[in-house]
Amino acid sequence: MKQFLRTLPLPASGVMLGLAALGNLLQSYSEGVRLVFGVLALMLWACLVCKAVFFWKGVRQALEDPIIASVAGTFPMSTMLLSVYAKPFVGAGAAQVVWFLGIALHITLIVWFTVKFFGKFRLDHVFASYYIVYVGIVVASLTAPAFGMANTVGTAAFWFGFVCLAALLVLVSVRYAKLPVQKDPAKPIFCIYAAPVSLCLAGYIQSVSPKSPAMVVGLMIVSTALYIMVLAKLPGFLKLPFYPSYAAFTFPMVITAIASKQSMACLTNLGYAVSWLSPVVLIETIIAAAMVLYTFIRYGMAIIKACRTA
Repeated sequence: MKQFLRTLPLPASGVMLGLAALGNLLQSYSEGVRLVFGVLALMLWACLVCKAVFFWKGVRQALEDPIIASVAGTFPMSTMLLSVYAKPFVGAGAAQVVWFLGIALHITLIVWFTVKFFGKFRLDHVFASYYIVYVGIVVASLTAPAFGMANTVGTAAFWFGFVCLAALLVLVSVRYAKLPVQKDPAKPIFCIYAAPVSLCLAGYIQSVSPKSPAMVVGLMIVSTALYIMVLAKLPGFLKLPFYPSYAAFTFPMVITAIASKQSMACLTNLGYAVSWLSPVVLIETIIAAAMVLYTFIRYGMAIIKACRTA
């Protein structure tokens, strides 16, 4: 077991997030399927907690890397999602404690990451994974309605993430334009570009009232453009050897499908005929499920190989 924990890459938290989000995306098809993905995500969550406990020195050293440190934000994001999964089983009170713990952990990460990596700013240390740190808090907006806090915590988390999104779109885009990523292990991280606008769109729909059709459509246009940009580069990334950064293939695809699905429902409720979005949602859902399952399998194969050769 310890050998497994030792070889488990910290970016596996990104796969965990993708699994938990995919379960929610597929909930309308089957509650049982949702629970299966929730259990898989919970198992990864427990393994990562154990890794942090038994191999804290190695984890702490890994967090000196700006990529690993920023990707670590997927852990509190997953914690927030899993708290909603847990609600029917442990009760609303206990689940809300876990939810607040996830939020507190993410806020701590934002403060620590800002001090550590913006205190001595280097443009070549900026990656699309920075979106996880500052926009990832919007997962609180997605999950807030489950705890009756959409108008308070949910709305506040959305506006914080939205402001950070506006700033980071400029900063991260300048980095990739001026300093293209040369190292193969870091290249798949570009896929995270598809996540932040879609996350903000889904968070807006879930927690902010009243809804503005212009806001929904505007965010949809930008998120779709970024999604297409990522899809265009995805085949090239898939040709690379396996790296833990493959985790970037998961949540961005899932949250885009979730945002499109929720946008269709939201605009329909506002009186707009958007049934044409239905096939778009279906295609995005298929892509999301395929990428999460593919990445999960590749992670499993890599870990098994590492354990055998250790």
